[in-house]
This record gives sequence, structure tokens and C-alpha cells, in this order.
Amino acid sequence: MSQDLSNVSRLEARFAELKAAGRGGLVTFVTAGDPDGETSLALLRRLPAAGADIIELGMPFSDPMADGPAIQASSLRALKAGATLAKTLELVRRFREEDQSTPIILMGYYNPIYSMGVEAFLAEATAAGVDGLIIVDLPPEEDDELCRPAIEAGLHWIRLATPTTDDARLPVVLTHTSGFLYYVAIMGITGTKSADEDEIRRAVARLKAHTELPVAVGFGIKTPQQAAVVAEAADAAVVGSALVERIRVNLDDGGKAQEGLVEDVVGFVGSLAEGVRGGRAAA
Repeated sequence: MSQDLSNVSRLEARFAELKAAGRGGLVTFVTAGDPDGETSLALLRRLPAAGADIIELGMPFSDPMADGPAIQASSLRALKAGATLAKTLELVRRFREEDQSTPIILMGYYNPIYSMGVEAFLAEATAAGVDGLIIVDLPPEEDDELCRPAIEAGLHWIRLATPTTDDARLPVVLTHTSGFLYYVAIMGITGTKSADEDEIRRAVARLKAHTELPVAVGFGIKTPQQAAVVAEAADAAVVGSALVERIRVNLDDGGKAQEGLVEDVVGFVGSLAEGVRGGRAAA
């Protein structure tokens, strides 16, 4: 059951809007600072109008072991361009100057947060306008490390469930989870294969039997058609690797952004959004 935050958060409000509209949402993932800070900000600012309902912003890290080649490469590009956790939070702060309604979830690994200091990070994140965290390398058994302090600071703690998360483990995963549950539709690293439609439907139904939280499904969604199928079965479709790969193909031989990069990525997000909206409407 959803955490009772002090008031209705941006994330809760957004899922309520989606439910009222009778459609699934589109969650877009990009890595902060990829391929450089200014291009990243320009892209971030354009995502909501293109159709992104929720934004996942990757915190660049040198050893993103749960991510596939595309997102690993995006993280390394960002780091090479000078990205830091402090600059990631500044990116959110600058985004919030123009957008106070689109939820932003920071996704990544604990090491950079530990290095900054949990208390300092949470203070900066909440001040910047972050809505929640997905920290892939902190299991429920380590909730005292960051999860509990994050919840106390008013942030949503979003956890991952996988095809191997059985009914015995699921209540543990759901403990302290709020905002939504992120279902990883395939086993293995991100961006390498796609899930079967019937498997997704069965998985979402099983998860819904355990929680009232919205369920977002990601990993392996590369086309508007796939996004439509997932958004019809779940509360939201998450697209990441396909987006950062779109960024990559718009770089020159030196790794610099070519003219038209933002327009191309935004156009792709628009096509995904059309798929998501059409998918639920046609269901």
C-alpha cells in the first residue's frame, strides 16, 4: 500500500491523473550530463511536452553493473564530460525553474551518494525537487542505510521486482516501497532483449494481488508498439536504453552532440507517447 506522505506528492498526483485519463504512463530514462551538461538540460526540459509523464534521471557512475552496454556507455560519456552527483542535482534544480509538476526519480547506485554523505545528499535532493529514488544495489535488508532516511526526508523509495521475485520475497520488496513498483520484465542487463506480452500481463496481475501501488514495467522496450502493449497491461511503460542509444547515434566521432540531437530524441519520445496513448485508448 502506498506510503502516506505528508501531502499528495507529484508522483502520486501524476498516477492519479493517468488513472483518471484511463491510460498508462510513459516513463523516460536519460543519464544526467549525457553527452554534456547543457545538452542534457535542454533535453530534460523538452521531455514533458514531448509526452514523458515521469522522468527517471540516471546518476552517472563508473561501474553501473546492472545496466547494459547502452546505459553503461551513457554513464561513461557523462563522466567524461565532467558529470558529478552535485551537477546532477543542479540539473534537477534548473529543470524545476520551468517545471514544477513532472515527477523526477533519480536512479543509480549507492556509492556516489555514500561519498557525498547521506544527510547532505537528501537535503540537496529534496531542495532541488527530486521526488524519489531507485537505488539498484541496496536490498531491503539494508534499509537503514538510505531507504529509511530518504522516506523521512519525504522522498519516495521505489524498488525493483523481477521475474524471480516470488510470492514469499515480494512482501519484503514491498516494505517501505512507495510511488510505484518497478517491474523488470526480463532477467539480465538492461536493453538486451524484450519481454513477452502475455508474460507481462501475468506478472502485473500477480504483483497487483500484493500491492495497490502502480506498477511500471521496463527493460527491453524499444518501439512505440512495445510501449503501447506495456502501458495497456501496466500503469506505465519505462523506456531507457532505446533513448540513450538515440543520443549516441547523434554524436560526432569525438563524442560531441551533433546539431539536431535534442530534436531527434524528443521526436522519438513523441512517437513513444503516441504509442502509449493509442495503446490504452484502443484497449
